[in-house]
Amino acid sequence: MKVAVTGANGFLGRGIVAELASRGHEVVAVDMRCDRVEGATRTIERSAFEMEDPYTEMSSPDCVLHLAWRDGFSHNSSAHMEDLPAHVKFIRKLTVSSLSRLAVMGTMHEVGYFEGGIRAETPCMPQSMYGIAKNALRQVANLLATESGTELLWLRGYYIVDNTQYGSSIFSKICQAAAEGKRTFPFTMGQNQYDFLDYGEFCMQVSDIVAGADGSGIYNICSGKPEKLADRVERFIVENELSINLEYGAFPDRPYDSPAVWGHR
Repeated sequence: MKVAVTGANGFLGRGIVAELASRGHEVVAVDMRCDRVEGATRTIERSAFEMEDPYTEMSSPDCVLHLAWRDGFSHNSSAHMEDLPAHVKFIRKLTVSSLSRLAVMGTMHEVGYFEGGIRAETPCMPQSMYGIAKNALRQVANLLATESGTELLWLRGYYIVDNTQYGSSIFSKICQAAAEGKRTFPFTMGQNQYDFLDYGEFCMQVSDIVAGADGSGIYNICSGKPEKLADRVERFIVENELSINLEYGAFPDRPYDSPAVWGHR
């Protein structure tokens, strides 16, 4: 397939582009900069939102994977709502083009406070600006894709585990702190249970769905099982041989975080 990937130079984009390319797909990488992208057939250093005819400008791909998003780890950033109209306009341009398949990265934060396993039909009541914006984009994209007959794959992501220092997740921040020589890391009590997925597996699941899914729908990118945050972080410290200890209780849990939530495979 020929797959165009927006946000290709970002945390998720780099790994997904490399995974798609390793499977023999032709990848068109789109981002403001593509200096960290590896494996792409073509790179376009430009904002996807500035394209008048994104389908043609991205080499008429079989599928567009829309990953671009600002401040994904800052859940109440003003950027989420400020950027929403640009995302809607971009998707509208794609759905009225000759594009047959559109995949968009969503988040489990669309669902909001929920206990148990999340399915495609689980009602959404988001409780953060990030979740509200993503959920609104999902609803609009679904309307536009239904009207045009475009196949829409909504990829609902969960918690990603990666040992890079350059991300914004708790795992990246722990790696940053350890690299700076810090001996402790401020932490919550860590009793909430989440669905964790290693970065490489996350990229593989996304690639499986983008190239192989049959039909529109919501697809969970997840492990399918819950694990206590404290247990996963302690295990991560051991796995990466980090000389750092968690300072339990330094931060309170976020009020909109569920005691136990995971995705159904």
